[in-house]
Amino acid sequence: MSTPSVDTTRRTFLKQAAVAGAVIGFPAVVRAAHPNSRVQLATVGVSGQGFTDVHNFSSHAKVKYVGFCDIDTSCFAKADAAVPGVPHFSDFRVMFDQLGDTVDAISVSVPDHMHALIGIEAMKRGKHLYCQKPLAHTVWECRQMTLWARKKGVITQMGQQAHSSLEYRLATRLIREGAIGRVKEVHSWCNLTGNERTRMIEPPAPDPVPSGVNWEVWIGSAPMRPFSLGVYHPFAWRDWQDFGGGCALGDFGCHVLDPVFTALGLVAPLTIAADNSGINRHVWPVIETIRYEFPGTEFTAGPKVTVTWTDGGLRPSRKLAQLPPELELPATGSLFIGEQGNLVLPHPNAPRLYPAEKFKGFAYPKDLKGQNHWHRWIDAVLDGRNTTASFDYSGPLAETIQLGNVATRACLPPKPKRGNNAQGAREVNVLKWDAANLRFTNNDAANALLTKTYRAGWAVPAA
Repeated sequence: MSTPSVDTTRRTFLKQAAVAGAVIGFPAVVRAAHPNSRVQLATVGVSGQGFTDVHNFSSHAKVKYVGFCDIDTSCFAKADAAVPGVPHFSDFRVMFDQLGDTVDAISVSVPDHMHALIGIEAMKRGKHLYCQKPLAHTVWECRQMTLWARKKGVITQMGQQAHSSLEYRLATRLIREGAIGRVKEVHSWCNLTGNERTRMIEPPAPDPVPSGVNWEVWIGSAPMRPFSLGVYHPFAWRDWQDFGGGCALGDFGCHVLDPVFTALGLVAPLTIAADNSGINRHVWPVIETIRYEFPGTEFTAGPKVTVTWTDGGLRPSRKLAQLPPELELPATGSLFIGEQGNLVLPHPNAPRLYPAEKFKGFAYPKDLKGQNHWHRWIDAVLDGRNTTASFDYSGPLAETIQLGNVATRACLPPKPKRGNNAQGAREVNVLKWDAANLRFTNNDAANALLTKTYRAGWAVPAA
């Protein structure tokens, strides 16, 4: 077993950040001898969201698929129908070795616990990388993904596709142009629960591994456990702490909090605190609340701004949002509370300004268009430039998501407050975050949760 160090130093991190900020160009695909050649792309994970990626990438005129990798041979049929004649692999390491220089770029759409190992092995080979959200499984892994991307100078993008949508781009513009004034606080929420898919609390009895499933590679860096039908592969793995970050925060956090980060220019929180409905060492809680406090920016009303995440059916009140009585807040979305009004952003629909009477006749911008998130990355690879969802942006966003999961595991059980008026009160620990040094300054137990122990032979390499 091996456990990575979390002693990334402030000096090293800031030096690398400065270098990344100074870079004005990235190595595009080498095509001097063949200027009309295409981006030769290989995909790890071709079912579910992986197939959505295959569909969208293959629609770009300058993409040529050279490899499909999946641990389940039954997943290839749909991908083959969309893009015939692409070689199959069941182990990403074999694909990387065999394809070698014939591949320019890699897309990764597999369970979260394998994002970092696959992605970093691709970047180590100089391959441009598109990786599904939430980028990686732990805070430490998210940081390593960012650092490896800078170190190798590759073009990266995280798969939070709503980042490129008209709706999210419009919301960002409205806030940055001051439609509601400076923002005082943000509430974001998701209607799913942490263990939405199975509602289990303990691992079930094992089943035989189906023919064509490479369970050894699926488990990868996680602790080995038996296969169980319909519980992990292909869809329910987010419920389990060993593989995902929960069906709410771990799945939707990078979507819903993306316009919050973009609009307000957020990078890393100062503090994180969490409360939940109960958690064990296997699955994520049904209901959770996570309160982040960030340094203020030019778009916020004060020196600090609070972003509160809730899930499992919790969401702000209609009164707080100043909605008219006939409307309810969306099932999933964000509420920006500004000095001069509020903005409600459903996921993934158009933003609206409230109170309605104040913004009656407001002229929403008409000159924006949605963009194809997948094509933006391919175009960036072709042009030798990075994207607005590169790991320099999406890495800190993904770190923040995983910091919420650390807080969920570390901040409870709650301790009752003492005092005459403390009946029924809960005391939730506040974690103080030192982003540059990748550590909490007040909780060693929480620091241990920033990373994990890897199975022998499957460790994620530090940058």
